[in-house]
Amino acid sequence: MSAAPAEENSPQETLNWWVLAAVGTGTFMSALDGSIANTVLPVLMHALHGSVASVEWVVTVYLLVSSALVLSAGRWGDLHGHKPMYLTGFGVFIAGSALCGFAPNIPILVAMRGVQALGATLLFASSPALVTLNFPVRVRGQALGMQATLTYLGLSAGPILGGWLTTHLSWHAVFYINVPVGLLALGLSRRFIPNDPPRTSSAKFDVFGAALFAFGLAALLIALNQGHAWGWASAGILALLAAAAGLLTGFVWWERRAESPMLDFGLFRERSFSAASVSAMLSFISLNGLLFLLPFYLISGRGLSAASAGLVIAALPVSMALVAPASGWLSDRVGTAIPATTGMVLLALGTLLLSRLGPHTPLHFAAAALALSGVGIGVFLSPNNSALMGSAPRSQQGIAAAVRATARNLGNVLGIGIVGAVFNSVLAHSLPHPGVFPAIHAGLLTVCLAACLGAVASAVRGRSRLAAVSV
Repeated sequence: MSAAPAEENSPQETLNWWVLAAVGTGTFMSALDGSIANTVLPVLMHALHGSVASVEWVVTVYLLVSSALVLSAGRWGDLHGHKPMYLTGFGVFIAGSALCGFAPNIPILVAMRGVQALGATLLFASSPALVTLNFPVRVRGQALGMQATLTYLGLSAGPILGGWLTTHLSWHAVFYINVPVGLLALGLSRRFIPNDPPRTSSAKFDVFGAALFAFGLAALLIALNQGHAWGWASAGILALLAAAAGLLTGFVWWERRAESPMLDFGLFRERSFSAASVSAMLSFISLNGLLFLLPFYLISGRGLSAASAGLVIAALPVSMALVAPASGWLSDRVGTAIPATTGMVLLALGTLLLSRLGPHTPLHFAAAALALSGVGIGVFLSPNNSALMGSAPRSQQGIAAAVRATARNLGNVLGIGIVGAVFNSVLAHSLPHPGVFPAIHAGLLTVCLAACLGAVASAVRGRSRLAAVSV
């Protein structure tokens, strides 16, 4: 039943926006940390006397832990309450950040990044569920759009803030900055997020299913992440891919028979949910493919400095952040299918224009095409997130958030893996030297193809048959 008009600006609704402020602060912090560490990898390598291969694990371990455990975290939140898990995640994240700042060498730093990632995983799995459960359907897209904006702002601010802190203070400050921001978010969350009592259901946590998924996905991600370094036909990569296939197949088999499954595959029979999940993964394949290729075009192909290239690339996240709230607001009024599909079409058009970049293309054209791509992603994500979360029952909001996070992480890895493989293959066979532009063009056309597939997946989603989540 819809709320009466007199309740439009009720005290409860005002409290809901404080919930968004609390969750949004945590979202910003998590996104900031996800991008800020990349900035200081060369500094860490020299300061802690590590190698390139060892320092890469500072980023890789964060991805592995968050991907492997997010489904378990989502299920745990559905069973035992999202607020307790969210607060626990902040505590673990703040402690892990402080310990990262104290790390005396690369192995300890990698281990502490794993602790930090565990905390971030609890946040990832809880925050969309908390927003969805505390906002009525008529403003859910707007709320998720504002949360998405804070994600983009965190990703955009990470490299800038990381460089400034490292230059004027030290690399330690890159991790210490999370402590005051995290404490602020923890205080807001304790004060404003409503209590989320554990469910009285007799459902049990599926430990065996959680282990199958965690080890299977970790094996897959390591293979995709390290394939270029170890060799795609190497024994190690083939063994990891075989292990991933066996474990993930076992996971599907077990979940279909378990009394209390970790993941209810019935969710994917809801076309709106499955289409939103697939199109989300394709959008992140496109986004990370772009972020992988553009530095090669601007720095290797055009001779720009890293700072100048960063200014051009900034057109992408800035445009994403600007349009996401408006897109969420629009989806609350016209539905999710039209704006989400339109966003993927704009992304495909933007990447098609980028694929025509040459050695003498004006940089303002590249920035404009990047901005168009960013607008497309910004228009797509808020309605798509709303569709995905709204297609899941109230009792499975944590799992829905975990599926969304898994789609994002797979898209991140596949975007670099697939586009990187196309880029390297064309580069190796391009003659005469240098062959960077044909390789960039091929990579960008691959990104465009992923965006087109995402538009198709988004267009066929249909209307959810499940009851809308409302409060």
